[in-house]
Amino acid sequence: MPNFCAAPNCTRKSTQSDLAFFRFPRDPARCQKWVENCRRADLEDKTPDQLNKHYRLCAKHFETSMICRTSEDEIRTLKQKKIDETSEQEPKHKEINNSNAQNPSAEEGGEEQDEDILPLTLEEKENKEYLKSLFEILILMGKQNIPLDGHEADEIPEGLFTPDNFQALLECRINSGEEVLRKRFETTAVNTLFCSKTQQKQMLEICESCIREETLREVRDSHFFSIITDDVVDIAGEEHLPVLVRFVDEAHNLREEFVGFLPYEADAEILAVKFHTTITEKWGLNMEYCRGQAYIVSSGFSSKMKVVASRLLEKYPQAIYTLCSSCALNMWLAKSVPVMGVSVALGTIEEVCSFFHRSPQLLLELESVISVLFQNNEERGKELKEICHSQWTGRHDAFEILVDLLQALVLCLDGINSDTNVRWNNCIAGRAFVLCSAVTDFDFIVTIVVLKNVLSFTRAFGKNLQGQTSDVFFAASSLTAVLHSLNEVMENIEVYHEFWFEEATNLATKLDIQMKLPGKFRRAQHSNLESQLTSESYYKETLSVPTVEHIIQELKDIFSEQHLKALKCLSLVPSVMGQLKFNTSEEHHADMYRSDLPNPDTLSAELHCWRIKWKHRGKDIELPSTIYEALHLPDIKFFPNVYALLKVLCILPVMKVENERYENGRKRLKAYLRNTLTDQRSSNLALLNINFDIKHDLDLMVDTYIKLYTSKSELPTDNSETIENT
Repeated sequence: MPNFCAAPNCTRKSTQSDLAFFRFPRDPARCQKWVENCRRADLEDKTPDQLNKHYRLCAKHFETSMICRTSEDEIRTLKQKKIDETSEQEPKHKEINNSNAQNPSAEEGGEEQDEDILPLTLEEKENKEYLKSLFEILILMGKQNIPLDGHEADEIPEGLFTPDNFQALLECRINSGEEVLRKRFETTAVNTLFCSKTQQKQMLEICESCIREETLREVRDSHFFSIITDDVVDIAGEEHLPVLVRFVDEAHNLREEFVGFLPYEADAEILAVKFHTTITEKWGLNMEYCRGQAYIVSSGFSSKMKVVASRLLEKYPQAIYTLCSSCALNMWLAKSVPVMGVSVALGTIEEVCSFFHRSPQLLLELESVISVLFQNNEERGKELKEICHSQWTGRHDAFEILVDLLQALVLCLDGINSDTNVRWNNCIAGRAFVLCSAVTDFDFIVTIVVLKNVLSFTRAFGKNLQGQTSDVFFAASSLTAVLHSLNEVMENIEVYHEFWFEEATNLATKLDIQMKLPGKFRRAQHSNLESQLTSESYYKETLSVPTVEHIIQELKDIFSEQHLKALKCLSLVPSVMGQLKFNTSEEHHADMYRSDLPNPDTLSAELHCWRIKWKHRGKDIELPSTIYEALHLPDIKFFPNVYALLKVLCILPVMKVENERYENGRKRLKAYLRNTLTDQRSSNLALLNINFDIKHDLDLMVDTYIKLYTSKSELPTDNSETIENT
């Protein structure tokens, strides 16, 4: 009885019940599980097609556990099936044509093979066309960054605006003469939404998964990859981590692509588990091939992401923890300092920079102040003016710039706030007052001066890490000297801090800023008459000591022994070889990647040939200076081990992306966040917008939707409202 639920003793009828009814799946393995759960012997001899066509389960007896695959799994399966069919199609045609010429009866066998593929009914064809139209609208909205809901219906009187952008685009296409949508609209119950929020959400998730799968398929094909996260962002009131992957594609290009958002967890251990689960189970990446991990986060989240890095390293020792090439080392170190004053100062610096970039008039005002202050040093004044037009807060020398600019910033902000000619609106004037108060706080002055001085020891080292490949190679050798200098500072912190504090007090005096402790510590002193705490000793214990200690430890963490050995392998790049007079020892350092090599036994001989090739090159042949250039050499495939090593080294997050066109993922992510209001952000639509140029397969999306939500995608029947309610 096809109208009744197939569960034993259930008499619910699909045409009468308020519950939704679900078809049996066509997939044999899943269908078998449904039959087993039904515990009906008479269904065991039925084929999946018969069960799908004639039997249903009501919502009471339908269990989500019966569907054992996620949409990501389904997409991968369907995508692989389509790829397999495409790759097999051409040889099959050739084989059939050849056999037909010799054996006419072979055509009958061909007919037997096609019996498994049932032709679509008119109803199914129309349903697929209808779904395809819906997916086209969603993809358009994602690419153009159009929110689904439009105006907030709760805040606007009814009838003033159309509250739903998706519904408006649907109606536009119907009015433009799209017959498939018009027919569905005319047969839908008047009290039922044409496309419910639930259905929109399901379809958006499939769109997101399909687009992501296109990138992840390339990642899997390349085997090796690195994981990078950017700073935590707010999406519709919830914190998320943007995740990017680095890999070398088939054309030997290093690419950094955005693959999605991961909901942020306050508990570091839970975050580590969910991070690993999402990457491996939901996205289907094999972490055994992960060769690098980097996390660009603000100071409040740094310690938690280090826990994530540690847990992944425990499972996958070759997933080296590094900094990311897109972030200057000094800013990376400053963001990770676990001192609240440092976090506040970094936030203030970003806000000041953003404030002056709000309009050209504000930058002109700042330039005029700089011109007056630097009359005796016009060259430095001109340099600072140019710097002000850039995003200077991300530079390796950001704190030196800030100390030089501070007087100009204070005078400019104070002038904007107290302008008697009313050139600035209340919003700008009020913001200038708040920022002026923040940068003229003594705690801020001491913090930036201490950071400037401590990070001066890592400035040259960090600059080299963002330089040419040879700079990165030689920087690895200079780390010992950098750590030695910082340890010497730590041993003599009393003397160093005295100089730093004197510089801070002189700067404060120059700006007419009162030297004082933060309010809560002043209040604590009043209640403790025996306290002998001075401003200098307070800042030494709460700022200078923990900052120097942390930076020493952080350098050791992100430049582990394995990471340094990997950077030593950069001597494979011919220009570095040349600077070393071709006297290199890559084989010793490459041991950590031995399992990644196609022919590890021939590595020694191959490296010898590689050195000889470049040592005895023609006079008119230049040595390739980057991994990118080496990977694009015409004969690189004749050196399979070198090729494999270069690909792995290339994806380390510390290496910069040589070709900017392949670093679009991060730029588009920033643009999306900058151009989209927080409450209108959507993790699904964001992926479509950021990856707008990735090809998409509408048929795959439709097939996935039908396979996962088949009962919800049927043509309207008498129980269309019931289906909608589910």
